[in-house]
Amino acid sequence: MFPSVQRRPICDIGVRAVRLQNSTRHLWEGPVKPGSAAWLGQRVGLVLTWLQRAIEGSTGANSGKKKQGLMSIFANHCSFVTGQRLRRAFQIGELYSNLYSERTRWTLVGSIWRRLQSKGAPSRKLLAALAGVFMWEDEKIRDDELRKCAWELQALEAVKNQSAAAEKPAVQTSAGWEVVIDKKAFRVWRRPIEGSHLFEYRVFGTYTDITPRQFFNVQLDTEYRKKWDALVIKLEVVDRDVSTSSEVVHWATHFPYPMYSRDYVYVRRYDVDVENNLMVLVSRAVEHPSIPESQDFVRVHSYQSRMVIRPHRSFDENGFDYLLTYSDDPQTVFPRYCVSWMVSSGMPDFLEKLHAAALRARNQDVGVRDYAGLVKGPQPNPDRLGGDGTHNLGGQSQIYA
Repeated sequence: MFPSVQRRPICDIGVRAVRLQNSTRHLWEGPVKPGSAAWLGQRVGLVLTWLQRAIEGSTGANSGKKKQGLMSIFANHCSFVTGQRLRRAFQIGELYSNLYSERTRWTLVGSIWRRLQSKGAPSRKLLAALAGVFMWEDEKIRDDELRKCAWELQALEAVKNQSAAAEKPAVQTSAGWEVVIDKKAFRVWRRPIEGSHLFEYRVFGTYTDITPRQFFNVQLDTEYRKKWDALVIKLEVVDRDVSTSSEVVHWATHFPYPMYSRDYVYVRRYDVDVENNLMVLVSRAVEHPSIPESQDFVRVHSYQSRMVIRPHRSFDENGFDYLLTYSDDPQTVFPRYCVSWMVSSGMPDFLEKLHAAALRARNQDVGVRDYAGLVKGPQPNPDRLGGDGTHNLGGQSQIYA
């Protein structure tokens, strides 16, 4: 009806925009796939080249209008992409708000942020945090950590023997350690943690009236500890890895007034080395998706403990030495010397309570789970025999500590 009229671009910007559209379509359909670094680099490089050429070609009286039109196109494109991203983020946030409570959402965001801040964190850890899965392969306590405990005890025993031969006490076990408590039954050292205002503590002691097995089992039995430790608010095993004798434990405990109560989430692994006559227990703080931070407690994120026990004769005969190495960050605002006094005095007090609980369990025939049940001592203990004259061995058995 009306004759067709060939339209011409108002300026060279329109021609270049059409060429850019054709070029990007070619890149999309070409061998380089979207999502790769090469594809993204080509797209960005093409846009920058187009902008540079358009600006260089904009000379003359209409250069200002051309530049303004160019910037308008670029702003519209950025606005469209930004709107898409914001809309997608809003949809994802709405989905998670329907699936999780507010506290769980904030815990998830905090966990993701801490993992992104840690350098070199594997991508599978981030995916595990999103999926709510605990990565045993990444968080488990490895064999070399258990061996390190044995080496520490051997080094300390060597210093002890040298000091006994020289008839003088060992003031330091190695560079940096200093004695803070020196008693007949135990000795406590400390040394500053590099890059921190905190200390690492070490306790070396001896008991002669209980067996290593009793001391080991009472320390591991969470149900019995709720009875003898009055500071415990909550103590439960939330996850297990049977293949490595490892557990994830949630522990909430009272702190001295006026401090708030603290809670710990830590993985622990225990091992009985029959060949070297050792018992080892290693613990350290971890994050577990099923135990988010609570407003009722202050979460302690930095915590580690290593305990190694060497019997004087066997696992079922009285008498053993132990070495406990411990450090944590209780996140207090008190001066450094106050925190040091609380920890250095609190550890021996805990060990004495543990010792008394082992004696009470043995004397009152309290049933305690035998975590070292697969280990047979060279001489049977009559108190550990069942009614049929056999040993109550096995990880799930109940013994009299």
